[in-house]
Amino acid sequence: MHFAVAWSGTLSVEEGESVTSALCIPLASQKRSSTGRPDWTCIVVGFTSGYVRFYTESGVLLLAQLLNEDTVLQLKCRTYEIPRHPGVTEQNEELSILYPAAIVTIDGFSLFQSLRACRNQVAKAAASGSESIQPPPLAYKKWGLQDIDSIVDHASIGIMTLCPFDQMKTASNIGGFNAAIKHSPPAMSQYITVGANPFTGFFYALEGSTQPLLSHVALAVASKLTSALFSAASGWLGWKSKHEEEAVQKQKPKVEPATPLAVRFGLPDSRRHGESICLSPCNTLAAVTDDFGRVILLDVARGIAVRMWKGYRDAQVGWVQIVEDLQERAPETADPTPFGSSQGPSRVAQFLVIYAPRRGILEVWSTQQGPRVGAFNVGKHCRLLYPGYKIMGLNNITSQSWQPQTYQICLVDPVSGSVKTVNIPFHLALSDKKSERAKDMHLVKKLAALLRVRPPALDSIEAEIKELILDIKYPATKAQALDSILASERLPFSCLRNVTQTVTDALKSQELESVDEGLLRLCTSKLKLLHLYESVSQLNSCDFHTDTPFSDRDLAVLLRLDEKELLKLQALLEKYQRENSRAAVRFSDDSDGALPVKTFLESLEYEKDVLSVKKISEKEYVALGSFFFWKCLHGESSTEDMCRALEAAGLSPQLLLSLLLSVWLSREKAVLEKLRSVCCLHTMLSLLSRMKVAIDETWDSQSVSPWWQQMRLACIQSENSGAALLAAHVGHSVAMQVSNHMTEKKPLQMVAGADAEALTDSWEALSLDTEHWRLLLRQLEDCLLLQSLLHSGPPRPRASTLQAEPLPQLSVKKLLEAGKGGIADSVAKWVFKQDLSPAVLKLAHQDRDENPDEPKEGVHGAVLHTAEAEADLGAIADLLRLACEQFPCSLELDVLHAHCCWEYVVQWNKDPEEARFFARSVEHLKHIANAHVQHGIALMLWNTFLVKRVSAAAYLMDKVGKSPKDRLCRRDVGMSDTAMTPFLGCCFDLLQTLMEADVGRDEMPAPVLDTEDAWLAAEGPTSIVELALEQRPVHYPLVQHHSVLCAVLAAVARFALKAVKPLALFDSKGKNAFFKDLTTIQLLPSGEMDPNLISLRQQFLLKLVSAAVQAQHSVRQNGAPSGQVEVGTAPSQDQDWPALAMDLAQHLQVSEDVVRRHYVGELYSHGADHLGEEATLQVHDQEVLASQLLVLSGQRLAHALLHTQSREGMELLARLPPTLCTWLKAMSPLDLQNPDVPIATTARLVHRVVELLPEKHGQYSLALHLLEAVDAVPRAPS
Repeated sequence: MHFAVAWSGTLSVEEGESVTSALCIPLASQKRSSTGRPDWTCIVVGFTSGYVRFYTESGVLLLAQLLNEDTVLQLKCRTYEIPRHPGVTEQNEELSILYPAAIVTIDGFSLFQSLRACRNQVAKAAASGSESIQPPPLAYKKWGLQDIDSIVDHASIGIMTLCPFDQMKTASNIGGFNAAIKHSPPAMSQYITVGANPFTGFFYALEGSTQPLLSHVALAVASKLTSALFSAASGWLGWKSKHEEEAVQKQKPKVEPATPLAVRFGLPDSRRHGESICLSPCNTLAAVTDDFGRVILLDVARGIAVRMWKGYRDAQVGWVQIVEDLQERAPETADPTPFGSSQGPSRVAQFLVIYAPRRGILEVWSTQQGPRVGAFNVGKHCRLLYPGYKIMGLNNITSQSWQPQTYQICLVDPVSGSVKTVNIPFHLALSDKKSERAKDMHLVKKLAALLRVRPPALDSIEAEIKELILDIKYPATKAQALDSILASERLPFSCLRNVTQTVTDALKSQELESVDEGLLRLCTSKLKLLHLYESVSQLNSCDFHTDTPFSDRDLAVLLRLDEKELLKLQALLEKYQRENSRAAVRFSDDSDGALPVKTFLESLEYEKDVLSVKKISEKEYVALGSFFFWKCLHGESSTEDMCRALEAAGLSPQLLLSLLLSVWLSREKAVLEKLRSVCCLHTMLSLLSRMKVAIDETWDSQSVSPWWQQMRLACIQSENSGAALLAAHVGHSVAMQVSNHMTEKKPLQMVAGADAEALTDSWEALSLDTEHWRLLLRQLEDCLLLQSLLHSGPPRPRASTLQAEPLPQLSVKKLLEAGKGGIADSVAKWVFKQDLSPAVLKLAHQDRDENPDEPKEGVHGAVLHTAEAEADLGAIADLLRLACEQFPCSLELDVLHAHCCWEYVVQWNKDPEEARFFARSVEHLKHIANAHVQHGIALMLWNTFLVKRVSAAAYLMDKVGKSPKDRLCRRDVGMSDTAMTPFLGCCFDLLQTLMEADVGRDEMPAPVLDTEDAWLAAEGPTSIVELALEQRPVHYPLVQHHSVLCAVLAAVARFALKAVKPLALFDSKGKNAFFKDLTTIQLLPSGEMDPNLISLRQQFLLKLVSAAVQAQHSVRQNGAPSGQVEVGTAPSQDQDWPALAMDLAQHLQVSEDVVRRHYVGELYSHGADHLGEEATLQVHDQEVLASQLLVLSGQRLAHALLHTQSREGMELLARLPPTLCTWLKAMSPLDLQNPDVPIATTARLVHRVVELLPEKHGQYSLALHLLEAVDAVPRAPS
């Protein structure tokens, strides 16, 4: 049970007002269907202003009244209780309110009616929207308490009547010898207060009349009763109008004066100050706490202290009242009626509960003079809650129809947040001499101690146990003792049987009227179970072996299979067993089928002479079935005798079938290793089918038999497909045998023998059960093959944590509930676990006539890298090919690629650091041949997993103006900076694939999704492919717009470009179109762009080209061939970035020729002249390119002549024309990325420049001089 705050708010109305006391009063329902039950709870709150307000559970104010102009100290309530004896005065319900010098009491019946009326009025006003009318004030009694210094707490005892002796004694003490008394004692209301001087005060107020009935009452209150005992404000007979209420609210409410009431007597103790008082449920005792750390027990009627406990400072007290259950007494003394018998009513015991917070202990004491019966260590910050009342609004009729479900007392622990209750057995209030229950409990404890000790002699221990259990009187206690004996693991079976037999014989020997039926029924049922256990154990221990040989031919005849079908079944099971044994480690089964008698008795129970299994765990259920059938399934026990014994014990055939199948399906490993058990299962199933009520004789062939449906359902739900398939074959064979037998029993009076045989064959063909069996066999074969595939493949040593997770076990039920995409989804999980490349999936779909060994070598490098994995790749491909042939529709290549694509990206989303998962997902996406499916999958991937991360990355890069640091990436994008780079590249590839699929949709029809006949009944979530086909077509320009952004983001992240704000490369229209639904039409940039924006884009592209060439040059310098990247990086890093820059230039309206010329210049600057010559061919403006290359040639020559400081170089420099020499000195070789280029290469570059420059160009002559100078430079010997 959990507790929660239902409502919280501010209740204060007047300024400076605060809450001093609160009370929750459940109000009884007045409905016929729930008479006497709680309807709603009223919250009563007292304030420092003297107001008492009544609220609903939701804080709606129902009623407020100023009863006294002083602080409310305490609110207490008394509800109706049925009198225990006919002569006890019936106490009325009451709400009492304590002020510093007064007590106000409100009658419970009138309060109940007023609160109901107020609640109804508030509900009507809320429904109609009008203001609620103010209710009339409550009628109350108000007593001014005199002759007492201070009051802290109080208790309203209720109406009491003096006995004649006490009446005369009181009259004599107060009025003297001549005091007159009335014949009938007066009724008075008694109040007890605690505080100071006196420590405890007793007050008595006359009830029912203004005239004194006794002299002592007259002397005490004659002058005080002249004022009205009942006070009520004006208007209490009816509702006030709105205007009258407004006038009243302007002035302070009138407060009626209190009727003075003097203390009659008290417990004087000037040094002791009372802190609290708690009245017992029977109104006979009260517990008072004081500031000395004492708990004092008061006798309310006599007004004296009867007991005191010391050492309980700051104690909290409460009461628990326990009523003896008459039905638990011994049968010879039991009497169910509370009155009119020699036994009298039920006995009641009162226990005082004391919580000492300073010691952290909770104690339970038997009152009045009883011992401590319980002590509990609890926290030091708990709160003991004792309301002392139940439900308001009950009477002597409604309170009998319902037992209140409220707790008498509870302890709230704020540290652990728990609420604890106190339950006390009634017998703790009785002394050992008078309590048969206490004696029985002593015998039970002695028996428990005897059972814990290992017995030295079984005969003596058995006799002692019998003596103890026969001495117990109470039937419930005797049943408890018998259960503890039967649950003992130390006693042998013979002892348990003998003790149970002794108790049963003792009960049967008693008179029929004094025998407890429940105990006799328990003993009889336990005895039957012990006899059954003994019979089954004897059958299992018999030396029973069959030497009949069992061949494959016998198995084929038994299962009604031909030779080809049997070979197929054996091959399927062998492959499944081989893969299944390698996939998981299985612990050895308990093949002996032994079961402790304790577990046996706890698993079974008798109900109306029918033996049934209790609600036990699956493991215990299998253990029970193994005890019955495991020896039979191994041929080590007589199947006929076992079925006969179980049927005689009262076990139904349906229950036995369930137990048999649970054993068979759970012991799959042993079953597959020993196929002889199939014959035993066939025999057992045949015997169970012949039992009564197993198969209804009126069963029609056109209806489904519940018997066989139960078996099919067990096979469908089983995750052990091999055992389930064998069980289904056996069930099908036995069903055919039974159906043929039942058909032959039908009267065929007018049909000849041949016609009868034809009728039998036709009946078999038309049987609905037969069709269900055939469908189940096909489904189980499919499931078995699929399970074999999922268990195949070697363990990958370097697999990630996600790939190392085991695959879930399959069953026919799971596949049916997984929908039409469940099969492909299971295979996709296996593909992810094995990390197979799309090439292997394509290999499995090739024609079987082709040689499957040829393409395997080509895919080894892309699939698995270890030699062990390469050895197993052929077996994996064969199993995958078999699965694809078995599921031509569910594992169609595009469907499989789609599910693999989705599975990889789902796993990547769990751990975004595994960028290779996302890259493999895009690979599978590109392998989808049908553009409709490819389009839908790509769009779903973008909307589900990518768009939020891409948008976060874009805004983050735009904010920092560069590739962000790791901390920022993890905070905003949810991945590290190293993982974000391949992620953005894969996003670009995905959008490119989406655009290609959008174009290809118009060139091919949408695929038709079919399902295998065996799986047409699959119902579940919509498959990924079906969802993909339902996607709306995308808006191609919007996808292209996002593709450009992803390319920019990938470039910034890949080359760590600085001073680049990706979103700044787009205008306002372009920015607004980002991250909108790709299927919508957005307003995109068109026409001429702002030159400043074009300039920014051109700068970015030139940076990109420079960074790309720099990256290629650094890779070549490190010794790796161009284009090679690290293992495991994303395909985006294999991009031809210069070519991508050219494409981006076209989309960003930047001159492509400028980018190409810059690319050529960067290549020559890095010394890659052979690549530069190839790139030169794509430049359109050759003249401008030649001018740029001329400067670059001059820089190279200047480095060779001026910076090497060689003698030959100085001589050559002196011979150069002055113009060329001045020009060379102005060159800065520092601008070259690789100035150390052979002079022959530079000469070829200058020749190329001369070819490109026209003769009329201004720099043509300079190029010729440069050519002469380069040719004159001495070459290094080759």
